[in-house]
Amino acid sequence: MSVIYQKVALIGLGLIASSMARALREGGLAGSISGHARSAETRETALDIGLVDSVHDTAAAAVDGADLVVLCVPVGVMGAIAEEIAPHLAPGATLTDVGSVKRAVIDAVGPHVPQGVHFIPGHPLAGTEQSGPRAGFATLFTNRWWLFTPLEGTDPEALARLKSLVEAMGANTDEMAPDHHDLVLSVVSHTPHLIAYTMVGVADHLRRVTHEEVIKYSASGFRDFTRIAASDPVMWRDVFLTNKEATLDVLGRFTEELFMLQRAIRMGDGDMLHDYFTRTRAIRRGIIEAGQDTDAPDFGRAPKKDG
Repeated sequence: MSVIYQKVALIGLGLIASSMARALREGGLAGSISGHARSAETRETALDIGLVDSVHDTAAAAVDGADLVVLCVPVGVMGAIAEEIAPHLAPGATLTDVGSVKRAVIDAVGPHVPQGVHFIPGHPLAGTEQSGPRAGFATLFTNRWWLFTPLEGTDPEALARLKSLVEAMGANTDEMAPDHHDLVLSVVSHTPHLIAYTMVGVADHLRRVTHEEVIKYSASGFRDFTRIAASDPVMWRDVFLTNKEATLDVLGRFTEELFMLQRAIRMGDGDMLHDYFTRTRAIRRGIIEAGQDTDAPDFGRAPKKDG
């Protein structure tokens, strides 16, 4: 593959950015990669492991001369970062992000984008519960969806170029309106995370079940159901605060479904439960058939090796 951007600046060096850096290097897709992280320890780690070509103490320094800038920071700080880097963005550069919420990002970042810079909000639907510069891997985006919510008047050539980059990293691309994106993600990501966090909270507060029992017997379902509850708390705090309406809407629907199941169990309505589980099982199978997961034991996740 050939170079698509001469210089890519990654602002924030966690899981997504570190995976992007590895995929960019492996594919020869960027002439050089610069990076910035708020933590000095993270910056030092990124440099030590050769994640980027240069690490900078400020986001403004990192974006100097970059023709692609990617905001890989929590949604809550994107506006402040955009304000800082705005005077330093190169004319004709593309600015994108990887935030899980799009309307809030557009509202926070958009006003700071200079004339002549292409702002194309994006969101890779990929990740693990791990974080930090060492957590990334080049194949994270393989066969995963990378959604874009282009604004009115977006330059088609800039969008096509950005899409070609993420497709070269293995991702599938699609476009959505920002508000529709936020509703879809509330269903497929945000509310499931909230429910996982809640189930861990329930286990923590149920005094009749000890912490040791929860941990020891978690393979019965608790482990895989709550895996995502290990995700970055800062990121998820910001997601729920910035996608409030859609999350509350879906959470309300979830509560209604839960009450319905509660009633079926109380009334001994086995037919209703069987029909409900059959219908929802078909959706799960559809996810596997679409190549977005596997029916292998442990969901295909390789066991951790010692050391």
